[in-house]
Amino acid sequence: MNIALSFKRALSLIVLMSTLLLGAVTQGKAPDFLIQDDDVVRGDPNAPITMLEYSDFTCGFCEKFFHETFPQLLSEYIEKGKVRFVYRDFPRGIGSPLRAADAARCAGEQNAYWPMHDRLFNSGGQLAQDDLKRYAKELKLNGEQFSKCMAAHRYMQDIEKDLRDAGSLGIRGTPAFVLFPTKLPENPHLILIPGAFPYETFKEEIDKLLKLHEAPTSSMLLPIASSTQIQEA
Repeated sequence: MNIALSFKRALSLIVLMSTLLLGAVTQGKAPDFLIQDDDVVRGDPNAPITMLEYSDFTCGFCEKFFHETFPQLLSEYIEKGKVRFVYRDFPRGIGSPLRAADAARCAGEQNAYWPMHDRLFNSGGQLAQDDLKRYAKELKLNGEQFSKCMAAHRYMQDIEKDLRDAGSLGIRGTPAFVLFPTKLPENPHLILIPGAFPYETFKEEIDKLLKLHEAPTSSMLLPIASSTQIQEA
């Protein structure tokens, strides 16, 4: 049997077997933190599908996703107004993970969240305090404002909230992704992808949600499977 076809069938079986898992976590109702007023959105804020990434700037698989999969998602879905992309922090420890998460948020005070996000994933793991100040300078940020923000750790509570929210969805590692209709119906179809899966996996799941979005509103409220979790092999 063709290996690629075998893997695809196995993945489909995993999706089918785990359909109720995330539903048990959310109890059939969308958590209110999926859409937040202070979300920094990449793409059209009104795009029909939202993709959350729970991630860590020091995570090797997160970096792999950023370099190998995200560019295609960006060009095919995000920049075309089909998906709104939101990054959520899931630092796996103190030190560099937390420092990098802080840096992105502090850069966001100067409207440079996404430039810093991209720079951090292109840092080659160089995330010492002096490195972060250098990246801020490269991005032409106000260095004093950036340094004061970093020293104050003013986003600690927000980062901790991201961690708690992720935990409530059963997320235990990075990267992890949650896909759902931006205008959540009463029984949302949440799709959890825990891992740096290839582009084709994301494409398949996003396209499913887009078809659901295009269906008549009444069909979105039918008792369909409320969630899907794609398991790591």
